[in-house]
Amino acid sequence: MFKGQIATAQVFPFPKALNEEQGQFLQELVGPVSKFFEEVNDPAKNDALEKVEDHTMEGLKEMGAFGLQVPADLGGLGLSNTQYARLVEIVGGHDLGVGITLGAHQSIGFKGILLFGNKAQREKYLPKLATGEHIAAFCLTEPASGSDAASIKTTAVLSPCGKYYTMNGSKIWISNGGLAEIFTVFAKTPMKDPKTGEMKDKITAFVVERSFGGVTNGPPEKKMGIKASNTAEVYFEDVRVPADCILGEVGGGFKVAMNILNSGRFGIAAALSGTMRSIMAKAIDHAANRTQFGNKIHTYGAIQEKVARMTMLQYVTESMAYMISGNMDSGATDFQIEAAISKIFASEAAWTVTDECIQVMGGMGFMKVSV
Repeated sequence: MFKGQIATAQVFPFPKALNEEQGQFLQELVGPVSKFFEEVNDPAKNDALEKVEDHTMEGLKEMGAFGLQVPADLGGLGLSNTQYARLVEIVGGHDLGVGITLGAHQSIGFKGILLFGNKAQREKYLPKLATGEHIAAFCLTEPASGSDAASIKTTAVLSPCGKYYTMNGSKIWISNGGLAEIFTVFAKTPMKDPKTGEMKDKITAFVVERSFGGVTNGPPEKKMGIKASNTAEVYFEDVRVPADCILGEVGGGFKVAMNILNSGRFGIAAALSGTMRSIMAKAIDHAANRTQFGNKIHTYGAIQEKVARMTMLQYVTESMAYMISGNMDSGATDFQIEAAISKIFASEAAWTVTDECIQVMGGMGFMKVSV
């Protein structure tokens, strides 16, 4: 669409990706998940503690929230992308700290095993990841490598016997880095160029277990927001990674990384559409009850325009999230640009809407709620 080459079947009519059974199953999940976040999870306390409370984590595990898209025969709920987006929207409307904890685990943390894992890898890792017994993390970013993923320095060198790789390096800003038992790690592996015979470094994706030894992490980072989400530096020192822990092909790690990121980006749009809906409700409630100059402030044009523009941004974000998830569920393979755009648009829209909600609420909007 954004190249000016519209595949009309993907857009008109708006994709309807849920059959009757999927829609009914989703409705059965929406109520309990909403109730959990309204009655059990305490976002202000999570924020103050800078971690998700233990009883909340246990409740999420019991609900199956850590294995939403893992196939049912491997212990998950087997949800489609559209079903996943709907539940992520609910989480985003209540607590993004919890949202990042869940999203980093399944949208990127073990997504590579779902997309590229062989039968043995899927059967070994997914059941415990689905229950939350093991938490996953995605390790790509390094001190000198951010958007330029090809410039990573972490190395994995094959042993003379060919049975394992020795991994060395470090990764920064890893969500769930201090909690995870299972890591999807990207490292450079020396490979012989078939044309020239020269040795060249190519990126390879690995499943790394903390139990391999040599995997450590730094203290949780002190962030300005989403404080309940654990973010830490992760270190790999002479880690022996069995050769059967490679995801995809040797040297094919860049493709693995891009596919993981492309397939998970719509979740950010879904979560932030929920965030915008939730905070707008608070701001609108304030505007309907706050009296200034003898009138409720929602009667003033300046406030009405803010609400109208916020509603527009939320509507577009939500529409994009479900268009992309619907296309993915319908079997479309060309959605990468749309997914990237939805992530950028949703992130910027959420910042704008959050700021505008603070403005509508005036001084009250800048006050921190008491725990």
